[in-house]
Formats: sequence, C-alpha cells, structure tokens
Amino acid sequence: MGAPQRPENPAGIGEPVPYPEPRRSRRPLIIGILLAAALLTAMTVAIMHGVRTHGATSGATFEESAKTAIQKYVDALERGDIDTIARNALCGMYDVVRDKRSDQALAKLNSDAFRKQYSEVELTSVDKIVYLSQYQAQALFTMRVSPITSGPTHRDVQGLAQLLMQRGQPPETLVCSYVLRTGGTY
Repeated sequence: MGAPQRPENPAGIGEPVPYPEPRRSRRPLIIGILLAAALLTAMTVAIMHGVRTHGATSGATFEESAKTAIQKYVDALERGDIDTIARNALCGMYDVVRDKRSDQALAKLNSDAFRKQYSEVELTSVDKIVYLSQYQAQALFTMRVSPITSGPTHRDVQGLAQLLMQRGQPPETLVCSYVLRTGGTY
C-alpha cells in the first residue's frame, strides 16, 4: 500500500494554499479594559462630588444636629409643645398633611405621659450613632431626669431615637420616633 492518492482537480485550479492562522490582536482587549477603568473612575468621582455637594453631612455635623434635635424633642415633650412633637413624629411630612388632628392628639398623649413621669429632663450625651444612610440614623442617648414619683432626685436614663436629616434651608434633623430604655423588674 502506498500513499493515498489525491483525486484530480477537475477545474484545473492549483493546489490549495495554506494560509497562516490570523494573529489575534490584543489591542481591542486592552482598549476595552482601559475604557472600563476610565468609566469606573469617572463614576466614582461623580458620586463623590454629588455626595459632597448635595446635602450630605459629615459625622460630626450629624452628631451635633442629633444632639440638638433630641434635646428639642424632649423639651417639647416636657413643655407640651404639640406641634413640635407632631412635626417630628410625622418625620418630614407634617407640612403636607391636611388633617393634623389625630397626629396632634397622639402628640398630646405622648406629652402627657412624659410629664407624668418626669419633672425635669436634660440630654447629657449621644452615646452612639448607627448610620442607616447619609440622611438617616439611629442614636442611643443618655439623659438626666428628675422623676415625679419618689426615687433618686436625678438619674440617667438611656433612650433610642430614629433620626432623619431633611434637606432644606436650613437643614432640619427630626426625631421620627424614640423609646426610653428604662430599667425595671420583670
């Protein structure tokens, strides 16, 4: 047996010419990677610029406004300032609510209950802030209270407040809700 024979080329065309494998250029891959990196960098810069110029605050500013907002809120509870209590409880929607009667009634109940417990309240510290977003936080705070009933004249009570920083002129921090962490027997 010999070498296999090739069939004759009926058209008379010469032997097929072997073409070299095309070289795959790496240029499109490199250009694609560079464009993706440039796009990612541009997006990062745009986000950072937006956060800095459109209402975000630093932690120190939020802490100060949190302390001020919580003190104003407990002062409103102590004085019976129904509008301030309802404004905070509605968490930024107070001005657009048409019928505020139920919110004001609830604020009055909260204030009455607060005043039946404490004769004097002073915020002493914001112990910890956990940021939920650049505009929302949860704060653990301590306040010194003088109870109405018998007991220690002044004692420290911790509370938890949900806070919202609302953009506007001027920006406003609202205490959307709060809970006192009182010690007791269970």
